[in-house]
Amino acid sequence: MAGPWWRQCRRWSTNCTSTSLLESLWHFNGRSASFSASSLGRASWSSRPGNEGHPSSSTQLIPKTLNFTSSLNRHKSRLLYPTLQSCCCRTIHSDAKLKDPFTLAQKDLTSLYDDIKKELFVSKEELKSLCDYYFDGKGKAIRPMIVVLMARALNIHSNRAGDLLPGQRAIAMISEMIHTASLVHDDVIDGSDKRRGKRTINEVWGERKAILAGDFILSAASMALARIGNNTVVKVLSQVIEDLVRGEFMQLGSKENENERFKHYLEKTFKKTASLIANSCKAVSILVNSDPEIHEIAYQYGKNVGIAFQLVDDVLDFTSGASQLGKPTAADLKLGLATGPVLFACQQFPELHAMIMRRFSSNGDVDRAWQYVLQSDGVQQTNYLAQRYGQEAIRQISMLRPSPERDALIRLTEMVLTRDK
Repeated sequence: MAGPWWRQCRRWSTNCTSTSLLESLWHFNGRSASFSASSLGRASWSSRPGNEGHPSSSTQLIPKTLNFTSSLNRHKSRLLYPTLQSCCCRTIHSDAKLKDPFTLAQKDLTSLYDDIKKELFVSKEELKSLCDYYFDGKGKAIRPMIVVLMARALNIHSNRAGDLLPGQRAIAMISEMIHTASLVHDDVIDGSDKRRGKRTINEVWGERKAILAGDFILSAASMALARIGNNTVVKVLSQVIEDLVRGEFMQLGSKENENERFKHYLEKTFKKTASLIANSCKAVSILVNSDPEIHEIAYQYGKNVGIAFQLVDDVLDFTSGASQLGKPTAADLKLGLATGPVLFACQQFPELHAMIMRRFSSNGDVDRAWQYVLQSDGVQQTNYLAQRYGQEAIRQISMLRPSPERDALIRLTEMVLTRDK
């Protein structure tokens, strides 16, 4: 009998003759993927979305009841894998001069951190220092950049000027505030002592004050959200906070069954990372366009690029040095977390199963798991999966009317997939 879909992924990609892993995931998500071998090299450039009909309220990556083997048999041999070294997303877009996302978003992001500090203004000096600590302009600012570019692309698509609406700019700011508050709390939960190349807030000021600082940043973000004055936007962005908490709880647990374990990992990845980007993109679309299909395009782009971003992050934990990442390598293993590379490696090295279940807590577990991953093709398979999510993000954003900002989002997706830190 054939094994689970992701167990067979290694054999398929090695032979380069079978369906993509992500295609199966999308099929489980309630619709078949639109890719085929003949359409991989082209994208839909129409300004109107197709009939995806995927409800944006659903955050499930995979339905609860699945038949993995039968689904794979139906889809087998529909799509060839690209070579590992290439970024397969580039074949989707023929324009060799895609706009640089950093250049296009620079004007809108220049004063972002100053405006955030104004939102966090307090008279108590120590609390101010705590809250301003990560808003020093040295972060990647990927989330507000995506939100700004998405807002401008949607404005142009909706026959408006490209300039940001005040509410859209506020959402970009709020997205960075929610993200930073979650980092502060994550560092406390994980006991981390380094973030973005410097000591964490909990390391400098202690856990209690770090928790309060995170709470304060989150409350300031909530106040800014309320001032936008749109109940639908408030509801959409409130979902992000719920997802962050649920995702953190999911990260504290694991699954015995291998199929369930991978689903658990992908759903946790969505809730902890992609939900913020997806719902922020959806929120800026609501402010400029009443078409639910446009809202869904924005949401799906954010969801897929967000998951791709985290999958690459999980790969970099095994392939990049601490100086590049700004945090210790093998951090996830040391926290007892089994990410994509480990889950794929477990198929070649079943010894990892017991380590995963005890969260790498025994003497030597982290070092042995590290070696198993490097000896396996877990890193390559996780890269394949990230590329598939990147393809879907590009497919979604390509449905908008052409604009420099839309093209910059395509370029940004490629940069996410090829980054090394």
